[in-house]
Amino acid sequence: MPARPAAQSFDAEDPVRLARFWAGVLGWETADDPHDGTALLPSDDTGFRIRFLPAREQKAGQNRMHVDPTSTSLEDQQQTVARSLALGARHIDVGQRPEEGHVVLADPEGNEFCVIEPGNGFLADCGFIGALACDGSQEVGYFWRDALGWPLVWDQDQETAIRSPHGGPKITWGGPPLMPKTGKNRLHFDLAPSVPGGQRAEVDRLVSLGATRIDIGQGEAGWVVMTDPDGNEFCVLPS
Repeated sequence: MPARPAAQSFDAEDPVRLARFWAGVLGWETADDPHDGTALLPSDDTGFRIRFLPAREQKAGQNRMHVDPTSTSLEDQQQTVARSLALGARHIDVGQRPEEGHVVLADPEGNEFCVIEPGNGFLADCGFIGALACDGSQEVGYFWRDALGWPLVWDQDQETAIRSPHGGPKITWGGPPLMPKTGKNRLHFDLAPSVPGGQRAEVDRLVSLGATRIDIGQGEAGWVVMTDPDGNEFCVLPS
């Protein structure tokens, strides 16, 4: 069986503060995480946690992955934006056009996110977190399709998207040209092995799909750090 996404992890200068921000935006509750961070436990059908892990490096450049909260109405979108700003977010310009309906914000540590306009058919029925939107190639979309065993729900003009057969957010990739990578990604996936043989067998399977094992100084940590075909880091957790 393919791996399952156990968490989306943020590298954070202040994990507790950032966890409280996102808990307030999403309406989730914080909980202690056993891996030296703070986790948000999902209150809906996303199927994964959001974790915040301590990191010494400051953010440099635009993230390759961001969260897209959705809206049920214009008023609902305005309320999400207002709530985010009150919690410490700020408006930013990433080149969005005036006619685009989404609102681009950054959290207190500069991580971008988009509050999507109401009536967005592509993210209909995906829940409040409509998508984890990624900068990435068609190849990397196919890699994650096979890594997670989720079907493609979009594959056009080198843009791809996958979604769990159980529902929840889509994971999308915008196609080339790829955004320059500035150090380690601030956001990454943590995968839980589901194959017989546990972590080692899962790592071998992912390598056969195009992933690469890397060393980022994790030492004797129990998780294995890897990169996908576009060079984005992710972790395979212990069995």
